[in-house]
Amino acid sequence: MQNHTKGIIYVGITAFLWGFLGIALKVAVREVDPVTVVWFRFLIAFVGLSGWLAIKNPSSFKIITRPPLLLILAALALSWNYMGYMLGVHYTTPSNANLIIQSGPLLLATAGFVLFKEPLQKKQIIGFAIAVVGFVFFYRDQLAAFFEAKGSYNTGILFTFSSAAAWATYAILQKKLVVKHPVNSLNLVLFGLPAILYIPFLNLTPLLHLHWTWWLLLFFLGMNTLVAYTFLAKALQYIEANKVSIILIMNPMITFVTMGILTKMDVSWVQHERFTPITILGALILLTGAILVVKQPKKSTK
Repeated sequence: MQNHTKGIIYVGITAFLWGFLGIALKVAVREVDPVTVVWFRFLIAFVGLSGWLAIKNPSSFKIITRPPLLLILAALALSWNYMGYMLGVHYTTPSNANLIIQSGPLLLATAGFVLFKEPLQKKQIIGFAIAVVGFVFFYRDQLAAFFEAKGSYNTGILFTFSSAAAWATYAILQKKLVVKHPVNSLNLVLFGLPAILYIPFLNLTPLLHLHWTWWLLLFFLGMNTLVAYTFLAKALQYIEANKVSIILIMNPMITFVTMGILTKMDVSWVQHERFTPITILGALILLTGAILVVKQPKKSTK
């Protein structure tokens, strides 16, 4: 399998997993405070990765003794990305938080052109333009809510914006780091350092009374972190940052479809969302633009 295809598959899996993340986080904070939820995500990811590497590749742990400065900075950025997004979901809705967090991949795409000097073909420019149009149609209702935001909703928007900037910082640094270091070694620090940093702010008392289903939800959030960020790092290793970005921008479509199903089911444990024909049209336009951006150009036969 070509590296380009591998990269597309890896980032596609990440986008799929992130499509359910906002909903799961919104449910989790009903019983567990945001800081503890974030800590569990990092802890479970770190423990899961450590157990795997202890068996498969013990030498991966060497990076913990002398982590590169860029890796420490990336871990700090990722730690705030998690908390900012968690608070954004808490104060707004999963779909609206997913809208605002997309500014992160857009910043990464910009970095791809400016910092990494990635080539931009005419077809890709057209694809980006089409994707932006689809983005606006897809998020029409959420954009209206964004501009009319007040009170705690505004607070959630600010938290999510800061989370997006932190994520872009992490992704840019990760793009540089994967050139010299194995992905799993990097993730040991990216998961482990934030898990340590959040320990002083934990409130573990509510966990003593949790039903096993809530523990299952926390485990899902941790494994989502482990798998999604492992595949994201591999994707950054194989394909351009701008292609990674445009695929990640599509992950909210999964959130909207899931929220639409939950709304039809009239569940009481998550806030309902609206689906309109324009939303569906926007999704199709966004998908068309993304395909144009990520499609590998044909090699010349001359």
